[in-house]
Amino acid sequence: MFDAKTFIENSLEEIRKTVGENRVISACSGGVDSTVATYLVHKAVGEKLLAVFIDDGLRREGEPEFVVRTLKGFGAKTKFIDAKKEFFAALKGKTDAEEKRKAFREKFYSTLGKAAKEEKITYIVQGTIKADVIETVQGIKSQHNVLSQIGIDPEKYGYKIVEPLRELFKPEVRMVARELGLPPEISERMPFPGPALSLRVLGEVTPEKIAVVRKATQIVEEETKQLGTFQNFAVLHNDKATGIKQGKRLYGNIITVRIVDSQDAVTAKAAQVPYKTLRKIAQRITQEIPSVVRCLYDITDKPPSTIEFE
Repeated sequence: MFDAKTFIENSLEEIRKTVGENRVISACSGGVDSTVATYLVHKAVGEKLLAVFIDDGLRREGEPEFVVRTLKGFGAKTKFIDAKKEFFAALKGKTDAEEKRKAFREKFYSTLGKAAKEEKITYIVQGTIKADVIETVQGIKSQHNVLSQIGIDPEKYGYKIVEPLRELFKPEVRMVARELGLPPEISERMPFPGPALSLRVLGEVTPEKIAVVRKATQIVEEETKQLGTFQNFAVLHNDKATGIKQGKRLYGNIITVRIVDSQDAVTAKAAQVPYKTLRKIAQRITQEIPSVVRCLYDITDKPPSTIEFE
């Protein structure tokens, strides 16, 4: 039986021993994993921690403001890095899912590495959890925060890695968050991929496509927050379809809605969502996003599919 209190006590001791007198930097995306990891390290080493939010232009609506506010609420020294142009440049021309994941990983670590170098910091905190490692090692999909486990030496980026959550699955991370006293908007937050909305745009990633899927995601999350499901989101297709808007033909975008139940993200079941909810989502997406003419619902479990499309 997992004991969150004991885990926290042991983690704080291990973090202090690992970091020693060194300073440490943590990139926090706002997700439960990176936030819990950041908070744990802050609790362990205090002012030795620099918490960083990298704005890659791929986050949810309002995410940059939410994350910076959360980090400052911890009392952590916080740095905001605007890297939107650099990330979109790194993703330009990439259409394969693995290519996009690896391009994101390279840009993420080079950006974080630069910040660490400027601050003369050699220790980096990551919110890597066990499911990330399993999927990457098995070759299902590359998680951007898995390095040494697949033979990539993090010192090539100029630093050493601290991964306090590496042996935990998502439910255990949530238990730790609750034990730490973090608010429900953190501890119960829906999973969100490290490479963010770039994985929810099929084909090449552009600011225009991200804007479409960001709005669609906001609608899906608003209309499904009472369901209690594991993960709810929207995906923008690369292909287009014929539709009718304002009495005229429009060759427009296709959105697929994905809502799943899961315990650990290793397996998942497509949720049986009330038809009335699905209709409301489709109506809002097609009405509020001018370019979208078609809205689909994915009923595939994991396996054979993954939760994310990319």
